[in-house]
Amino acid sequence: MLKYLLRSLLLLAAAPAAAQNAAPHAIDVPPWFSESFLDLREDVREAAQGGKRLMLYFGQDGCPYCKALMQTNFTQPGIVAKTRKHFVAIALNIWGDREVTWFDGRAMREKEFARFLKVQFTPTLVFFDERGEIVARLNGYYPPHRFEAVLDWVAGRMEGGTSLRDYLQQNARDAASATLHDEPFFMRAPYDLRRRQGAKPLAVLFETPYCAGCDEMHREGFARPEVKAQLSKFDVVRFSLGDSSLVVTPDGERLPAAEWARRLKVGYTPSIVFFDAFGREVFRIEAYLRPFHLAGSFDYVSSGAYASQPSFQRFLQAKAEHLRERGENVDLWK
Repeated sequence: MLKYLLRSLLLLAAAPAAAQNAAPHAIDVPPWFSESFLDLREDVREAAQGGKRLMLYFGQDGCPYCKALMQTNFTQPGIVAKTRKHFVAIALNIWGDREVTWFDGRAMREKEFARFLKVQFTPTLVFFDERGEIVARLNGYYPPHRFEAVLDWVAGRMEGGTSLRDYLQQNARDAASATLHDEPFFMRAPYDLRRRQGAKPLAVLFETPYCAGCDEMHREGFARPEVKAQLSKFDVVRFSLGDSSLVVTPDGERLPAAEWARRLKVGYTPSIVFFDAFGREVFRIEAYLRPFHLAGSFDYVSSGAYASQPSFQRFLQAKAEHLRERGENVDLWK
């Protein structure tokens, strides 16, 4: 009781300053998100005492996907009720300066913590179990029906049985095409993906039927000139998550594509895993991306920027600023 009273007094004391400054977390979050001292040891413990699990949300200003999460997902009564019942939700700003304490006692600023967890996309949501172990991570925006299925899986403590990937395949089918789309730039069998001298970098696309995001990527993303220009710089191959085709992976192993996807821990479609010209994985997309971000992802790898700029978000910001300086209109959602 004393701890809660102290917390309340501190929050009240901080109220005048908070009224004068911008909110500490990027993008307005629902009022039922928890205020916290950001000591994750305490947050997990308090969540467990209430029969809940901890959910961390990483966002940033100007992020259209964060806005979609808040204005689309977190305005649906079923999702709101489920999240409030089963989770303690805490918002973090990937460029913020508030202090976060990790489970081993290390304290770091929000932006350092985001780098520590290798957050490359916003929104990113990380779910923790009662021991502080990460049980699920969503790198990017999930549409409502898939997001709610993830909530069910984590709240139901299913990590000891069905994998999240299998659960989503069974319980979150999109109202979308029952067949996969083909593209003229896809590599054809036999699939020998080893990189040889002078080879292009490799982009490996994983899809499934009934995937609305896959449909949109083919319909809009791959049709854009800026995306097409980037695709020509890669060898591009596509597999279904259940594909039995034999693959020689970049490191020379021969196995079915479905088994390779499991080893790569691909759990969302569409996903794109990027390998450099030496066959090393250097980046991946596991999120719903509009064309600007899709083109930016390919550019991040083809330009070699990933080697000197570890933050994909910083790379995108610089890219958008450069285009605006040239007089081009940049709409991150379109």
